[in-house]
Amino acid sequence: MASSGDRKFPERTNQPLSPPTPIVHSNQTPTKRVLITSLLAGVIGGGAGFVSKHRKAHPNIPTIYATNFAIVAGCYCGAREFVRITRRSEHDDLMNSVVGGLFSGALLGRLQGGPQGALRYSLVFAAMGTACDYAFLRAKPMLESFRNKDSLKLPEWSPIQVLDEEALAKKKAQEQKIFPERVLGRLNKEES
Repeated sequence: MASSGDRKFPERTNQPLSPPTPIVHSNQTPTKRVLITSLLAGVIGGGAGFVSKHRKAHPNIPTIYATNFAIVAGCYCGAREFVRITRRSEHDDLMNSVVGGLFSGALLGRLQGGPQGALRYSLVFAAMGTACDYAFLRAKPMLESFRNKDSLKLPEWSPIQVLDEEALAKKKAQEQKIFPERVLGRLNKEES
């Protein structure tokens, strides 16, 4: 047996270990993101069912479409969020969409179309899910610019104008001046 003095250990430094990569939390939890997306897909599916040509033959087709869209969106978004949390990646990482689409498509394809359906569905889900996520990421800056109130200004020639504080106070004073005249005018007409 060798004594502990014979062993050569590398010198330890007193520097702290780097912390693990944090999961960036946004104002929405993964459950809210999945639920909101599923509900939105259900509404879109119901709308597609309402305009479907099969609606006359099958009156409950909007309900069927809405349910199927919500199930597909819930499964896809749930798998995507699971992959994002497992990989500890950001929300805008498209690899989450690819892997989530492969998993959810394989699961739903296996249930719907057997072993051959699993491969087809997984490829379709990965392609369509990634395309939708990519399109949303590209459209997100444009949607955020619409949310900004300063970017929505009416042209100067428009009869509808947003008044500043001075103009609003002037208009209110003018209305208060005119209001008693209107009321007195109505009273005079009723007395005659």
